[in-house]
Amino acid sequence: MKKESTTEKRRHLRLLYHVVAFLVVAIWGSTFVFTKLLLLSGFTPAQIFTLRFLIAYFMLLAYCLWRGIRWLADTWKDELLMMGLGISGGSLYFLSENGAMNYTTTTNTSLIVCLCPLFASALIGIFYKSQRLNRTQIIGTLMAEVGVVVVVMNGHFVLHLSPIGDTLAFIACLCWAVYSLLMIPANARYDTVFITRKVFFYGLLSMIPYYFYYPGLNVHLLFEHTSLLWNLLFLGCIASTLCFLAWNWTMKKIGAVVVTNYVYFNPVTTILFAWLLLSEPITLFFLIGTALILVGMYLSDKQ
Repeated sequence: MKKESTTEKRRHLRLLYHVVAFLVVAIWGSTFVFTKLLLLSGFTPAQIFTLRFLIAYFMLLAYCLWRGIRWLADTWKDELLMMGLGISGGSLYFLSENGAMNYTTTTNTSLIVCLCPLFASALIGIFYKSQRLNRTQIIGTLMAEVGVVVVVMNGHFVLHLSPIGDTLAFIACLCWAVYSLLMIPANARYDTVFITRKVFFYGLLSMIPYYFYYPGLNVHLLFEHTSLLWNLLFLGCIASTLCFLAWNWTMKKIGAVVVTNYVYFNPVTTILFAWLLLSEPITLFFLIGTALILVGMYLSDKQ
């Protein structure tokens, strides 16, 4: 009886981890609305990233100072690991993804960035034999990827190749795969709050060279239009602080490969928010693609 109770508890906890991962992706899928408003108001992608991470970093710093702070990792190698997380999951990822949008279409960027789970699974499998996908999981992952293509293309199977933009999108994809790989040893030795704070810190630190060439944050725009401030606070407090904490926490609980597969839901949640907020129609292709993603996700989680 006790054994059954323990098994049931583990099943409920695992379900909780999956729900949290899905909610994080859902929130990230909604950020396009808030980011677009900031872009249209005069902010650059780099400025938005910097302001988001500044808010997130100081929120976590205040929390850590209140609860007792740990400034450095145990060794310099671990500190370099944290730096790698900050660059791969922070500055380089956001700059390459947003930069891709300036050279190629949204469709190309979405399709390439949603290859993150495939890149991450392959990269993690090279270094960790225990996390290599079995045949069922591979089929599920490929099915989910096909679902993403159906959702994003929406019946219009036309791609516009752009060497610079597509290369930047692939760099963003590879960055997130590296971030997922580095999270495995980081999660094994440090708590989620410490890791996430370091991600924000090194993400910001690695942005300093950029501002030597393009100085300024356009902070005055936030005071001229208070609605922009609320948009930025959502991006900084919710989409960055809470979502990065939750994402890193679920990685610690159910593994980087399983959690990264939730990236497949990103275009689905984006279209749902566009339907809710912008009254854009839901098409048959969206429903078919979403079904493929759901079945693929179920199979990819099979041990």
